[in-house]
Amino acid sequence: MKEYPPIADHGIVGDLQTAALIAADGTVDWWCTPRFDAPSVFASLLDSDRGGYCRLAADVGDDATVRQLYLPDTAILITRFIAPSGVGEVVDFMPPDESRTPSARHRLIRAVRVVRGSMPFELVCQPRFDYGRAPHDLTRLDDGSVLFRRPGSDLHLQVTAPITLHPDGTDVSARFTLQAGERAAVVLTSETGTPGALSGRPGGATPSAEAALADFEACSAFWLNWLRASRYRGRWHEMVTRSAITLKLLTYAPTGAPIAAATMGLPEQIGGERNWDYRYTWVRDASLSVRSLIDLGFTAEANAFRRWLRDRLDAGGTASGEPLQIMYRVDGEPHLTEEVLEHFEGYRRSAPVRAGNAAADQIQLDIYGEAAYALAQAEDIGGLRGWHAFARVIDWLVENWDRPDEGIWETRGGRQNFTYSRLMTWVAFDRAVKLATTHSRPGDLTRWQGARDTVLQQITDRGWSAERRAFVQHYDTDVLDASLLLMPKVGFLSPADPDWLTTLDAMDTELVSDSLVYRYDPAASPDGLRGSEGTFNLCSFLYVEALARAGRLTQARYAFSKMLTYANHVGLFAEEIGPSGEQLGNFPQAFTHLALIDAALALDEELDRAEGKTG
Repeated sequence: MKEYPPIADHGIVGDLQTAALIAADGTVDWWCTPRFDAPSVFASLLDSDRGGYCRLAADVGDDATVRQLYLPDTAILITRFIAPSGVGEVVDFMPPDESRTPSARHRLIRAVRVVRGSMPFELVCQPRFDYGRAPHDLTRLDDGSVLFRRPGSDLHLQVTAPITLHPDGTDVSARFTLQAGERAAVVLTSETGTPGALSGRPGGATPSAEAALADFEACSAFWLNWLRASRYRGRWHEMVTRSAITLKLLTYAPTGAPIAAATMGLPEQIGGERNWDYRYTWVRDASLSVRSLIDLGFTAEANAFRRWLRDRLDAGGTASGEPLQIMYRVDGEPHLTEEVLEHFEGYRRSAPVRAGNAAADQIQLDIYGEAAYALAQAEDIGGLRGWHAFARVIDWLVENWDRPDEGIWETRGGRQNFTYSRLMTWVAFDRAVKLATTHSRPGDLTRWQGARDTVLQQITDRGWSAERRAFVQHYDTDVLDASLLLMPKVGFLSPADPDWLTTLDAMDTELVSDSLVYRYDPAASPDGLRGSEGTFNLCSFLYVEALARAGRLTQARYAFSKMLTYANHVGLFAEEIGPSGEQLGNFPQAFTHLALIDAALALDEELDRAEGKTG
């Protein structure tokens, strides 16, 4: 295996409670189980020596050409090995589980087949539990399978004929050859429980090639059936569909909470320190996804998240001491203690590797606006109990909105009066007034309306730079910030407002590089961290949407088309694009795929409108 494959050289498979990344050479180099935010079993993506991996690939040296693709409209990943001796495929998938009950057992199925000629394969499985910190024992079972065991956690590796596993210390390997038309299967079953509870409980019946095929067909049917809810009939069907599937894969089914990305620790700059854990639910990201999901037709997912959000408003008890905090674990737990994994060298030696996220206790006032934005799109925000919880938060915000905070980008350089934070508190008050009026719900409308109008006036007076003719990052700077691309989207001003168009022009000049958009300039606005970063994919797609809504359709469509060229070989995006077009940051990034969907929907709508006007 390559020591560190490019971040983009991966596909993702998942069962809606956990997910695995599979490199284009057939290596599972990232898998945390039994939840997205659990410690890893395979993490060679963060340390090639200590992290652990499972590789299943053609054993033909450098003679094979490797291609990777998804079975269309599914989350089934196919890695093809094409060599002079034949053509073989490894088909990776996880059986989906949409139940509301967290499962202790998760299966990763790796089916192997040869479609032409013959091909030798090699299997190497080296798990490393608890981010490589926990040793394990290896037990051979009578059916030829093996059990990797540590207290409270098992990994059961089962194989079909003609594969025979050979122990190598506490790891295993195998070599086997298949002829055209022959199949085999490798099944990895992870199971967790209290120490000793798993003794004598292997991970299921002995697999067969026929059983693997039945699981494959059931998995394919699940995804095809799920996509029937989609109403998208626009110009970018393949990319929008792949983004929707990716958002679904990154949503924890038992609670309906989507995570920001499947990984932790992947750097925003190779060798730099901007390496964060994204396996949690950000109120901001998830709230902004609600409108997109509804527009696509996935109302069940939108409603599930709103229930989760209402529960957070009602529960309180945050780590930050505020009524709502910026992120939570997928089960709603607010404590995300950050630790540095000193024994991991990091992706391409980008240290530190952090597990947990200390930004959970930051003050970011924009989240109240995003929460209100999501809840305002429901016919009912949770009955009277849900309304009273929401109204209490708005009453609290009336007294607390006018404070410096850390801002949307979670900078560690000190609190400021960020314009975006004020913008979203305006959204919170505006949507609260509209909800109370529309649904005849009790609330202190006089105070809410007064706060809304005061925020608007403050942004106009202090968030606007007459010299730049643009809205700026915070009240004490002339630096621009791409988060303000959301201004017209949330209804603060019209997308054709003169002040907005000059702001967009200023961003074109300062933040945009060949359709790629930087969040802000850290040199001009220090964020408390060393190093630099790439352009931010979320902002690049927000820029496309803003151009489209402003009527700049040729520019918007060209920028969107160029952005799609930065997708990886299976249509996935990480968080950022580096100076040479490489993908950087955690992968795949839900916010990026959400913004891609929004940009496509906006472009479709505006192009259709323009074509209708011209006959």
